[in-house]
Amino acid sequence: MSEREKIIDALMALLAEKPIERIGLADIAAKASVSLAQLRGEFGSVFAILAAQMKAVDQAVLAGGDADMAEETPRERLFDVLMRRLETLKPHRAALRSLMGSATRNPGLAFALNGLAVRSQKWMLTAAGISATGTKGMVRAQGLAMLFASVLCTFVDDDDPGLARTMAALDRNLSRGKRWSGFLDDLCCIPAALCRTRRWRARRRVDEAGTIAA
Repeated sequence: MSEREKIIDALMALLAEKPIERIGLADIAAKASVSLAQLRGEFGSVFAILAAQMKAVDQAVLAGGDADMAEETPRERLFDVLMRRLETLKPHRAALRSLMGSATRNPGLAFALNGLAVRSQKWMLTAAGISATGTKGMVRAQGLAMLFASVLCTFVDDDDPGLARTMAALDRNLSRGKRWSGFLDDLCCIPAALCRTRRWRARRRVDEAGTIAA
């Protein structure tokens, strides 16, 4: 593991233990077993480390695309992309819960986190084959960031390995998002949520079986 990865992991581990406002650079360096000089060589602030973690999640989701989804509707592709993001975030639920709590107490932090979220959701829209360019793309990305934040409220307390409650929340929010101005207005031919849930669970079973076999 690189020093950069150790530093990011250290921040997420600390977030699971205490709020971000109580985490200093020295704490992160000690947790990551790196010197302050090494930490400074990689990052300039705690928030920069957090931004790097979100970028790493983006990259993991983008690398895990499913070619079989190409013929699905845009809404189905977006559902798949966001579920992959949630699966990637599973190890960090405690850290996310802590960060969300801090954001409710600190408007400045909430605003900064929203900026990171919008940037990430532009990539998620693009991965789903939905335009994220121009003014309309910005509205979509902001809408999706708000939608995903709402789903995270369910996700952080969803202990079901199959994320049943989270999938239901995502489906509900996507249905509501379809009514938002400029967001998902061109996503049509929406299949039944039950079929979508079954397909996602079937794919997870295949992936898990392959992991066990390997």
